[in-house]
Amino acid sequence: MKISTFIYCLIQGIKNIKRNKLFSLASVGTIAACIFMMGILYSVIANFQHMIDEAKESVSITVFFDEGISPDKIDYLKGAIEKRPEVATVTYTSADEAWASFKKDYFSSNPELAEGFKDDNPLANSSYFEIKLSDASMQDSLVTFLKSSSGVRQVNYSDVTAHAITDFARMVGYISLTIIGVLLAVGIFLISNTVMIGIAVRKEEIRIMKLIGATDYFVRAPFIVEGIVIGIIGATIPLIALYFVYKEVVKYLLGQFHTITSNFTFLSVHGVFVVMIPMALAIGGGIGLIGSVITVRKHLRV
Repeated sequence: MKISTFIYCLIQGIKNIKRNKLFSLASVGTIAACIFMMGILYSVIANFQHMIDEAKESVSITVFFDEGISPDKIDYLKGAIEKRPEVATVTYTSADEAWASFKKDYFSSNPELAEGFKDDNPLANSSYFEIKLSDASMQDSLVTFLKSSSGVRQVNYSDVTAHAITDFARMVGYISLTIIGVLLAVGIFLISNTVMIGIAVRKEEIRIMKLIGATDYFVRAPFIVEGIVIGIIGATIPLIALYFVYKEVVKYLLGQFHTITSNFTFLSVHGVFVVMIPMALAIGGGIGLIGSVITVRKHLRV
């Protein structure tokens, strides 16, 4: 496309928006509302996913060994476990380390009570592996492997926690996709109506343009530009509002709900908006493009 043609199409697209101010404002407002709701939804989902990821990291399996197991056997088991796709990390804690940790937790205020066990470690057979999972949904297969491994005496794990985290993540994903799909459909519908009105208003002008030899692309381009511009404007407005809303909401939650925020962390503004800005602009422009193309093909017979 020539630069002059592109500039002409851009100008005509903006003129179309001015000609249909009421419907253009309605479309911008509705898209802004849709993007605003999507932004809120994304902020909630992103933080939920962040919290789920943190919760997944806390899901672990503890493996205790048979009495008298050799160090070589422990090393062999560690290597075999680390090769499993379900496993993120494997941490070995010896019996002496386990007793030192126990004393620190339970005898910190009365260390003299632990002196009776000075030469006799009551946790002599309590060395263990702590296994962090790379995917909580794969816990069952790893537990089956561990229980069938030679040298393993006991496997401690939380079946309910792992499944709850996996199911919750799946549920959040399904709900999010449904809501986003509805909002996108509403936005496309409104853009289509706005562009259709623009076509009706310029019907005689379009007929004259065709009579003097204008190409189909030259006639259709301004309406497509109109839809894209409306979509981008409709996406920019809520982004500005969401930036300040997110900052204030997180600040309020951190100040008012210490119990919740002490266990979970929220994503930073940068962490949310580094994804939200291109996503919102792409969705806004995409809604405008799809809505205008559909309408032009359906109502503009050139």
